[in-house]
Amino acid sequence: MRDHGGDLDRAKARYGGADWIDLSTGINRRPYPLPALSPAAWTALPLASDLAALEETAAQAYRVPEGCDVVALAGAQAAIQLVPRLMAPGRAAVLAPSYNEHAAALSAQGWEVTQAPDLGQMDGADLAVVVNPNNPDGRCWEPAALAQLARKVGLLIVDESFTDATPDLSLAPDLARLGERVVILRSFGKFYGLAGARLGFALGGPATVARLRALAGPWAVSGAAIEIGRAALADRAWQAQTVAQLQGDAARLAKWLRAQPGWQVIGETALFVTVDTGDARAAQDRLARAQIWSRAFPYSDGWLRLGLPGGGAEWARLEAALGP
Repeated sequence: MRDHGGDLDRAKARYGGADWIDLSTGINRRPYPLPALSPAAWTALPLASDLAALEETAAQAYRVPEGCDVVALAGAQAAIQLVPRLMAPGRAAVLAPSYNEHAAALSAQGWEVTQAPDLGQMDGADLAVVVNPNNPDGRCWEPAALAQLARKVGLLIVDESFTDATPDLSLAPDLARLGERVVILRSFGKFYGLAGARLGFALGGPATVARLRALAGPWAVSGAAIEIGRAALADRAWQAQTVAQLQGDAARLAKWLRAQPGWQVIGETALFVTVDTGDARAAQDRLARAQIWSRAFPYSDGWLRLGLPGGGAEWARLEAALGP
């Protein structure tokens, strides 16, 4: 099912109220401070030179080696929609459970999709998809394991949408030796808390990235997103501070959730924690009555995912909602 977090309209329709804290998405609620934007960002078509500057900044931020390439897209979701068109449909293996758009996009383009529970069951696929860290169970794979898998499948797609706070997990520094066998997807909106900018990137060998660029067409990224992305991706001080903040907040949230009777943490990243509550609908309802929205999953009766609260007032409201 193509259900997602961020469906706050559904929460408001059922529970009413306007002062909601949306923890259903895993998006950083302490966003990057927006820079002043030039009038041209809104009034002119983006220049090719500005787009190239953004992609170069992204290549440096994501540690893309020489000889590989980066294409900016309208969010990681745009890349997910394009990936099935990189080659003729065949057999795809998607590590599951995971972000459901990967399997849905592949199926929509005629691919035969298999849900694989682990890397060992993906061998021989024409195309394989791994989300690292995985959403929603937080599983992680070392780059060496993914590089080994890349040699056993036709094309490996690694969705690194939640990797910014754990950069050692990224396969990007290994791209040069993996050739055209790997495409890495990066989300800008989650770590930087600016999902509305609709910005993401695909990293890989020059031929594959050129194909994605052609499929995306002209002006795939807005002028505003280009200027915001260039500022944020170059801001190493903010990035380091935010990594430390998120890691501390994730540990704090996991501790609180473990204290809930009968709840068990089954996965965590620096942007969300997933728990088995035993009854996810009841747990979601409990939080929703305090106008805190969380993410339940159609394939699990117990799993509930929460992103990290933003400021102190949000933490206080969550603590009150989780109290006796």
